[in-house]
Amino acid sequence: MISSQKIPSINCWITRELGTNLFFMPAYAYLILVAGVVVWFAPFVPAHQKTGPAKVVNRRSRWGVLLQFAAFTLLWQGHFWERSLPPWQTLLSISLFAVAAALSWTSSRALRGQLRVDAGLGADHKLVRSGPYALVRHPIYTSMLVVLCATAVIITPWLLFLVSLVLFVAGTEIRVRTEEKLLASQFGDEFMDYKRAVPAYLPFLLFH
Repeated sequence: MISSQKIPSINCWITRELGTNLFFMPAYAYLILVAGVVVWFAPFVPAHQKTGPAKVVNRRSRWGVLLQFAAFTLLWQGHFWERSLPPWQTLLSISLFAVAAALSWTSSRALRGQLRVDAGLGADHKLVRSGPYALVRHPIYTSMLVVLCATAVIITPWLLFLVSLVLFVAGTEIRVRTEEKLLASQFGDEFMDYKRAVPAYLPFLLFH
């Protein structure tokens, strides 16, 4: 048996070896992350399944997808399992995931039959301006940005988050510009009027 006198010395050794601040990510933090991502992603599956083949595709948007993927991957590169989780971070992350899910579900419903990973136009493609598309032109990218923030609140140091944010914005800009070239070629002045009236994916930024 270990005597009670030895316990403090063992604790001192653990602290010295592993660091002065011993924090461990609580199990419910992982549950928040998994549940938040699943609820956010769920509506994209049936919406994509109802999408027919595209008549025009611009695969340059895949570079944007790659940068967005790199941004999300970068979030997990810190020692997230050692982070504590104050109540305000928990509430903020849950709130952000709720906003992201609301955007993904309403966007998928509005865009049903036209949801693609690549920038592409179907034979009967329509310019969607209803629902969340009345607020921003690319609400799905807005929802992805909110998921990025919701995840970072729990697991990512600030510096790493800022680098991830730069990658995400760069990737999103590539996808937005690629998709909007196709939309402009298809819908002409109708799309340009929409573009002038509604921001891209950051609300209230009409210059974008």
